[in-house]
Amino acid sequence: MHVTSVSVPSRSPAGQTNAYLVGDSRALLVDPADRTPDLDAAVDERDVAHVAVTHTHPDHVDGVADYAAETGATVWCRRGREARFEDRTGVVPDETFVEGSVLSVGDAGVRVLDTPGHAADHVAFETPDAAVVSGDLAVAAGSVTVGAPEGDLRAYLTALRRLRARDPPVLHPGHGPRIDDPRATLARLVAHRLDREDRVRRAVRDGARTVDAVLDAAYDRDLSGVREFARATVVAHLEKLDVEGDVHLDRARERVWPA
Repeated sequence: MHVTSVSVPSRSPAGQTNAYLVGDSRALLVDPADRTPDLDAAVDERDVAHVAVTHTHPDHVDGVADYAAETGATVWCRRGREARFEDRTGVVPDETFVEGSVLSVGDAGVRVLDTPGHAADHVAFETPDAAVVSGDLAVAAGSVTVGAPEGDLRAYLTALRRLRARDPPVLHPGHGPRIDDPRATLARLVAHRLDREDRVRRAVRDGARTVDAVLDAAYDRDLSGVREFARATVVAHLEKLDVEGDVHLDRARERVWPA
């Protein structure tokens, strides 16, 4: 099944989001971050039957209302997240999906995979030939933000490992180039998170007792311009370690100490 990528200017820190048309003459439109002439042209070449997003962060949804009205397509969202979807997109979804749901595209179908962690409502879309439109689950270089209060590192690591076990031949990410080495990329992202977790755990054991003290100890680089993202990541790591019994986190006071 053909997957067409269109780079769309967006509210992403990277300045662009990849929108996708999945299918040949009949298609699923994924993550229309905004309406642009390039995406208009790609949509005009197909019968867009469905519109969906991998998650409802602002840099993935700004074109949903326009393309839903333009194409008359069925608009889908994650079941249980309808109110969030309507609030973020301005569109009441026509249908909902869950893990394993199949959206019919011509003679084939696109399967929904639950991949929460970066966002609570995050999903991915698997084509019949096992390629995956993976949203903000993975990037070819660097890492994905998984930050409190919404990010859930336990869920994110599980999603990475589950997808790696499926052994997809290619990932089509929400930002940046296509990922042609999914297993290696997913393993790298797991290792990156575990390394950061180890740094956070060591910082607490070495005496850091506030979120900011842990942040300063866990990062060995200049955080100018990204400190709030890094801080949210550290809180997410501390929340995971608290659940797992490695540290105690007082969320209200932002205090932490060893378990």
